Amino acid sequence: MEGTRTKSRRFACKVDDIDNGESMTIEGETPVALFRTEDGEFYATSDTCTHEKWSLGDDGDIEGDEVICPLHMARFDVRTGEPLCFPATVALDTFEVQIDDGNVYVLI
Repeated sequence: MEGTRTKSRRFACKVDDIDNGESMTIEGETPVALFRTEDGEFYATSDTCTHEKWSLGDDGDIEGDEVICPLHMARFDVRTGEPLCFPATVALDTFEVQIDDGNVYVLI
């Protein structure tokens, strides 16, 4: 029987701290990339590109619902974490994002 893991709610930023089409890294034991798409939706994935160790939150470029790793141009869907082109073949972990009273939280 598998055990259940309790998720922690990590404060990321205020809603107004990140503009549409931008991203940021939330530091911690598990670094998380927080993305705000052009339409204002928030998504969170693991911060490190699965092809090479590179920060997607700090250095990735957002285009629509995709983040592009500038190191080798790997693309990922920020909604699902799925790789969209080579050289990436492994999906990013995704995390639930909650908005509460103007604050953005990520469940890790």
